[in-house]
Amino acid sequence: MFPMAIQRSDDEPDFPRPLDTTADAHTLQGDIYRRLGGRARLDIMFRLSASIRHLAMSGIRARHPGYSDRQVLESYARLVWGDELARAVFPTGEPAEP
Repeated sequence: MFPMAIQRSDDEPDFPRPLDTTADAHTLQGDIYRRLGGRARLDIMFRLSASIRHLAMSGIRARHPGYSDRQVLESYARLVWGDELARAVFPTGEPAEP
C-alpha cells in the first residue's frame, strides 16, 4: 500500500514520528498514550481500526456504486486478506473487484 512518511526519533525508536508532526507534539502524544493504560489504548486501536475499515469500504462503494453489501464486503476481504483467503471465505460467485 502507501508507506507512511515517518521520521525515527532517537528518544522513541519504537514510536515513529510522522513527518507532519512536530517533535514536541510527538513527545506529548507518546506521554499521553503511556499514561492512558492498556485498556484505553486498546479502545483507541479498535476505534481507529473501525474507522479505517469504514473508510476502505466507502472507497469501494464510491468506485463501484452498483455493488451489493456482500460485494463490498467481498472486495474489502480481498484488499485485507488477499485473493486466496477471500475466495476461501466467500467461495461462491465471481470475486468482486476492490
